[in-house]
Amino acid sequence: MAQLRKGWTTGCCAALAAKAATLALLQGRFPDEVSFVLPNGAEPRFPPVDCRLGPDWAECGIVKDAGDDPDVTHGATIRARIARAARGTGVTFAAGEGVGTVTKPGLPLAVGEPAINPVPRRMIEEAVIEVTNAAGVSPDLTITISVPGGDRLARSTLNGRLGIVGGLSILGTTGIVRPFSCAAWIASIHRGIDVAAAEGRTHVIAATGANSERAARRRHGLPEEACLDMGDFVGGTLKYLRGHPIARLTLAGGIAKLTKLAQGARDLHSRRSRVDFAALESWLEGEGIAAPGARDANTVLEIHQRLGAPFAEAVARAARIEALKILDGAPVAVEVLVTDRDGNVLAAEDFAS
Repeated sequence: MAQLRKGWTTGCCAALAAKAATLALLQGRFPDEVSFVLPNGAEPRFPPVDCRLGPDWAECGIVKDAGDDPDVTHGATIRARIARAARGTGVTFAAGEGVGTVTKPGLPLAVGEPAINPVPRRMIEEAVIEVTNAAGVSPDLTITISVPGGDRLARSTLNGRLGIVGGLSILGTTGIVRPFSCAAWIASIHRGIDVAAAEGRTHVIAATGANSERAARRRHGLPEEACLDMGDFVGGTLKYLRGHPIARLTLAGGIAKLTKLAQGARDLHSRRSRVDFAALESWLEGEGIAAPGARDANTVLEIHQRLGAPFAEAVARAARIEALKILDGAPVAVEVLVTDRDGNVLAAEDFAS
């Protein structure tokens, strides 16, 4: 199997664009290629595109290459506009077209700030100061980062729930995108928990998908902002709640996904965990549910169609026990909802069970 190709984060591309624009502002022309040394020693090189130069500003873009990662911003142009500012003001940041603004507490940025995360900010600032230091001038500059079309791309991200409006976040901690990494999704779950806590929410929903989330919202009348896009990352969600507890958690998911949790899986993706049907048959017998032939079933749905409610209820009980194990005594009351593909609740294990 061919090795997957790494790519570069939006923060890395923004730093490269900012460096190229600063060079143009100070030297009167854009470089044919711009590079920047990342913390791990890697040195990406890109040609700046769509370059524009004014009397007190310069602007250009870098076309993002996310490698083989299915990144929503792959191929997007990350732009930086560098403008001279009043002496002594230092480096300041602004959100341009397609970059969001923070509207809720709980994120590592203040409300009203452009959604340029702390590490990318530092990376961009270092790239700019590298140029100003070499030229012997003070870095009194306003840096505006933009992503044309970013408002549209942001609809495919978790930004809306996190209170980031108007566009994308500029992200990245190392500058490098590792293909098919789960880190960004898990980090978004963590930020969702932080935001919920900062807003004083005492009840959140963590769901494996849209249908199970809708079922939980109908049951409790909670708004979208109280929902975490957990996906398959039940372990990452519960481990973070262990250290950052919220009083009540409704864990909702399809019966196949929650059967994996009931069997001890922490990542519910089909490539990373499987239902052990032989163990499932033995476990059901231990629960007093006759399930002859379950070890030969093709799917969990097949078993549910055969056994009905008792099976779904047993899965809900066991999934809740596994969730509480991961929480390890944290003050989080857990409810589990098992749903079908249409979002109907097949079984519920209540908070006080």
